[in-house]
Amino acid sequence: MKDWCQERDRIVHWLKETVQKAKAKGVVLGLSGGIDSSVAGILSKIAFPENTLGLMLPCYSLPQDQQDAELIAEKFSIPYLIFPLDAIYDSFLALLGKSYSKPLPLPLANMIPRIRMIFLYYFAQKENYLVCGATNKSELTVGYYTKYGDGGVDLMPLAHLTKTEIWQFANFLEIPASIIEKAPSAGLWEDQTDEKEMGIRYAVLDQFIQFGLGNQKDTAKIQNMIEKTEHKRQLPPRLESTEEWQRTDNYR
Repeated sequence: MKDWCQERDRIVHWLKETVQKAKAKGVVLGLSGGIDSSVAGILSKIAFPENTLGLMLPCYSLPQDQQDAELIAEKFSIPYLIFPLDAIYDSFLALLGKSYSKPLPLPLANMIPRIRMIFLYYFAQKENYLVCGATNKSELTVGYYTKYGDGGVDLMPLAHLTKTEIWQFANFLEIPASIIEKAPSAGLWEDQTDEKEMGIRYAVLDQFIQFGLGNQKDTAKIQNMIEKTEHKRQLPPRLESTEEWQRTDNYR
């Protein structure tokens, strides 16, 4: 079991140091009402009491998620703004000759976090903030996030913590039980949950990540997910200049 008091202080120090190195003033982050963004929001507020901004960007979202996001913001005094994105999203769908339906096809579903990313970077540039992400180690390992959506951030303070550890951390931070206990979900449609979409439970995934444990079927599935999403964890490949290429073993 981690010393969560020490871990809180370590992350807060890292946030301050990282933002200072970038010559920025604070952070902006999305508050979704989920456990990850709640933890990230609280830590950000501790690090930057006067320079943290939460954005609530509902898009055909469940009312409960909005209520939970506001609950966290109010309890921990995180300043926030709300921008409903339904109409903006509908305009994108109309250009494509589509309309909203559930469940959303993945290419259309992934447009939602990418639209949210635009708003986050608007306020980041406006306020000289960095965009703080809430992706945890479990999601990062198997690529369960949207490239240039919720993965489009400047810093990831939770990327070293598994989902299991996030639950433990949330208890330490005294996040309301209603948020800790609800099924993890991207909130893209009703009854959508992380575990259903991934096809594997976090408990199983975290056992593999932390200890290399798991049955053959689960291990093969996780390894396949890691391989298929490797591009998400890397900078885009670039073609070398002729001079660079000639200096490598590619040139004969």
